[in-house]
Amino acid sequence: MSKDKLPLILGMIKVNTVRCKSNRRLQCNIGCLTISRKPMAILLRLGHCNRRTGCKMELPGRAFAVWMFICCCASVDGYPSGKIREACTSMIPCHGSSPQLSPEHTITVNGTEFKPGDNIEVHLSGPDFEGFFIQARDAEHLDSPAVGSFMLVDRRLSQLLTCGRTKNSAVSHTSKAKKKYIKVYWIAPGDAPKRVQFLATVVKKYKIFWVKIPGPIVSQPNAPSPTTPLHATSEAISTSHPVSYLSKPFNASGCGSMKFCIRNPSNCDPESASCFFLSFQQEKSSVFIEMSGPSEGYLAFALSHDQWMGGDDAYLCVNEDHRVHVSTAYLKGRSAPVLDSQNALEDVSWRLVDGVLQCSFRRSIRLPAYKRRFNLDASYYIFLADGEASEGGLIYKHRRQPLITNGIYNVTGLPQDIGGSRSPRLIKAHGALMFVAWITTVSIGVIVARFFKPVWSHSFLFGKEMWFQVHRMLMLTTVMLTSISFVLPFIYRGGWSQQAGFHPYLGCTVMALTIFQLLMAGFRPSRHAPRRQLFNWFHWSTGTTARILAVVTMFLGMDLPALDLPDPWDTYTMIGFVAWHVSIDVLLEIHSYCLVRKVEVIEDDRVQILQSLTSAEAEGRLFKQIMLTIYVCGNIVFLIAFLAAINQI
Repeated sequence: MSKDKLPLILGMIKVNTVRCKSNRRLQCNIGCLTISRKPMAILLRLGHCNRRTGCKMELPGRAFAVWMFICCCASVDGYPSGKIREACTSMIPCHGSSPQLSPEHTITVNGTEFKPGDNIEVHLSGPDFEGFFIQARDAEHLDSPAVGSFMLVDRRLSQLLTCGRTKNSAVSHTSKAKKKYIKVYWIAPGDAPKRVQFLATVVKKYKIFWVKIPGPIVSQPNAPSPTTPLHATSEAISTSHPVSYLSKPFNASGCGSMKFCIRNPSNCDPESASCFFLSFQQEKSSVFIEMSGPSEGYLAFALSHDQWMGGDDAYLCVNEDHRVHVSTAYLKGRSAPVLDSQNALEDVSWRLVDGVLQCSFRRSIRLPAYKRRFNLDASYYIFLADGEASEGGLIYKHRRQPLITNGIYNVTGLPQDIGGSRSPRLIKAHGALMFVAWITTVSIGVIVARFFKPVWSHSFLFGKEMWFQVHRMLMLTTVMLTSISFVLPFIYRGGWSQQAGFHPYLGCTVMALTIFQLLMAGFRPSRHAPRRQLFNWFHWSTGTTARILAVVTMFLGMDLPALDLPDPWDTYTMIGFVAWHVSIDVLLEIHSYCLVRKVEVIEDDRVQILQSLTSAEAEGRLFKQIMLTIYVCGNIVFLIAFLAAINQI
């Protein structure tokens, strides 16, 4: 900023007081201008502001002049967060949707001729809009860099940007506040082309915007006629491919013979309201892609080199105000997708009926001009996800695990009709083994030890009483299954999961109690040893605590994204199992109590926790055997139900 302009600025702006506040990055603000730590230090020395406690200070003339000079110089680089710099060449905002075709806003100027150094008044007006981006370019080469520089009229609404090597060569908004009119001045450079055209990108709201709206062309005096016609409007429209509406839903004809299909559930019909469908059909040097599924928000698929999110090529169909926008994106880690400003898709169509979202598009097999687009003639894991989106088209993280193919596939190779899984195989195995251990083996083992001592008191297996051998075999099986299942999530995650809530903590507790129970059983005192009663108490309390915590852990694990069983079916089924086990246990307990009442003398060991049953209780042998058979069959039914649900996800 030249010195001769400083008095003019000082005369236009009156500042009485400035409040300085202490924080990690000390700042003094006026309007949208910001001074950071070093300039602030100069200001503090000129004035009397306390940076620790904060104060008001009257700025003397010299301090005010220095402060204004720093602010005006710093304002060139102060613009809101966003990717405006990345749009200097394309002028396309990174909003993940296609530009609108018919502009609602206009650009006007106060003259049609200019000389180097002249100021031309530029106006942008139209219905309410949130953002804008204005440049001047060579009218005969609209892909060339911006020319000239701008001067602001209202710093509250607009700010200067530097695109390329030309300082102040573009103007943009300062906030999302609604506006209808913008006025700036364009300063013609000394090396200006013969003809200059003004272009503007206008954002009405996040997903509704127009790119390179053509403005007037201004020329230097005696400029020769252009050698080729100027197609200003075609430049604005070329950034967007036509979008059409699908007249009828997709179908699965040709899957496995003419096109590569992924369906979930397997062999489902994409016309149904519960079918997720993705197909690829090669047509010469391009691939036609169809995607369908029940979603009111968005559908997306990604090509990945592994079964983890990150470094993936993604494609999204997003419902915004009952219109579907199709865009490409790049997945960086487990964060939100980075939407591309340029769209490499053609023949885009969509349909949204009865909660089923469908979209189709075409893309070339190879796209060397787009670095983040994968070649479609290679093999990848394929992800298919769905989730919610806001009215403005912003997408939210999917609540359930994406559908992932079980292997890598080449979608341009041999046509196949495959399915996928929303749960990794290791996590499925983890859940299945835990269900077998804590629904079947441990429950039956406890029932046998608790009620079948007198029933099998005279039966022996490998030199030991049968009830004890059955109990020990089932409990050792529980320990083995729990141990194997315990390590599988760590193998899959490669460490501890921070996103599984209390489930892993309770799982570790159950594993610790299981090992402790095994070690304690190995040092069991003899039947008549003084410490036997203490052992009985510890053995019972540890086992009961482990079983209760195991059920709670399974309740939590069933709704985690990695193993999301159907809800609320999973909760009701687990409640049914708990009620089933408790009812059988109570029924057998009542039966044992009734038998004991028949005995005239109650043995002393009846007060123990793991008591020996009397001979009178053996009279109910047949009843207990029938109840055990019913209990085992019931447990197997619950187990099969859970295993079938795991297999379906």
